Amino acid sequence: MAASQRCACPAGGAGGQRASRSADAGAVLARVFDVAGRIVLVTGGASGLGLAIARVLAECGARVIIADRDETRLADAARSLPEVERAVLDVADPAAVDALVDSVVDRYERLDVAFANAGIAAGRGPGDAAGLLDTFDLALWQQVLSVNLNGVVHTVRAAARPMKFQRGGSIVVTASTAGLRQDPYVSYSYVVAKAGVVNLVRQAALDLARWQVRVNAIAPGPFRTNLGGDGPRRPEAEARWATAVPLGRMGDPAEIRGLALLLASPASSFMTGAVYPVDGGQLLQSPPLGPIG
Repeated sequence: MAASQRCACPAGGAGGQRASRSADAGAVLARVFDVAGRIVLVTGGASGLGLAIARVLAECGARVIIADRDETRLADAARSLPEVERAVLDVADPAAVDALVDSVVDRYERLDVAFANAGIAAGRGPGDAAGLLDTFDLALWQQVLSVNLNGVVHTVRAAARPMKFQRGGSIVVTASTAGLRQDPYVSYSYVVAKAGVVNLVRQAALDLARWQVRVNAIAPGPFRTNLGGDGPRRPEAEARWATAVPLGRMGDPAEIRGLALLLASPASSFMTGAVYPVDGGQLLQSPPLGPIG
């Protein structure tokens, strides 16, 4: 029979059953991963992983507020994602973090999800330079810890306050594989801050569980972001990362979306105190000691 002569299956046939099962599956997925109407704050949300997180949640119906200290990137984000709100914020300033969370709660009467994602990279690791024992920049050390560790503390503390009152909520921290083991490609301050973040997540999850507030962490490996303000990595750096990652490449920010949606949604209602690597298998093998970039 020619293609133009083929008849469609009746509604009660196999085709109709498949369509019905597909519709049912879609309804189940929509219900299990439902974030529609949830109030979500994403720090460091103007670019990179933060923007990817904000995008998927906004596309799924959440009301998203992105906060970032870079006003230019915030404006760019607004053009690419006009449905999100934006706020200028330095997470190293605890009063500013408190004020932003208070303003969100004043407007919406709740905060359902907070992504403590803001972070910076500064300095070089032992694979790139002499390292801590030979060179130590106190100002740079304090700058990294003020954002990557203290900034996360300020965000978690501020978000927990309304969530405890609500008796529910999800806090998601962006950690790093560098917080789970040694890493020759990042600075001492970065490793120390991210290791602190990992244990902060576990401690906060234990503390806040009595109020049904969940705290988890995403631990990215190498992703193509502008972390540290250096822009895209050079081709030779990408090639070197390919040897350090079993999947043979760096990650794209869009590849963080699935886990972010899971942790923001009812699908993760019994998940807390965990750290989830998204690293292309990077943690499966020892890192070579040599410069990248």
